[in-house]
Amino acid sequence: MKKLRFLPLLLAGLLPACSKDDAAADTTYPEIDISAADAFPVQCSVLKRGENFDVKMLLRDNRELGSLSIDIHHNFDQHSHSTEVNTCNSDPVKIPVNPFVLIKSYPLPAAQTSYRAEMQISVPQDIDPGDYHFLVRVTDKAGWQTIRGISIKII
Repeated sequence: MKKLRFLPLLLAGLLPACSKDDAAADTTYPEIDISAADAFPVQCSVLKRGENFDVKMLLRDNRELGSLSIDIHHNFDQHSHSTEVNTCNSDPVKIPVNPFVLIKSYPLPAAQTSYRAEMQISVPQDIDPGDYHFLVRVTDKAGWQTIRGISIKII
């Protein structure tokens, strides 16, 4: 019975701390918008070996954006990360010999709720052509992350 006397005191001490901080917590995921007419790449985009391409997309968050990273890797085994509704024509499954791999983080300006990301990426000439994934990850300052998986082809 002695232990039960302390329970109301414990609960009374915890309730004010929880309710005050929870009201201010950021629980909204950031957004990756590729709906603009000049957004690139989009689902089923075709890139060429030995050429550069310009990435263009709009990033948004309700409070503050944190970081952006891009991951390009082969999809020769037809695995899926796609977040897009439509599918692309896929090449037959094949074994990679010299696939293109890029994993890169890009800095975002501080205190931004909206940012138009634009960067240029070079596609090496000597890589395997075929199906690839273009993954975009945006994380807000609170740690919420959104991933956009786009299927692309490199010829």
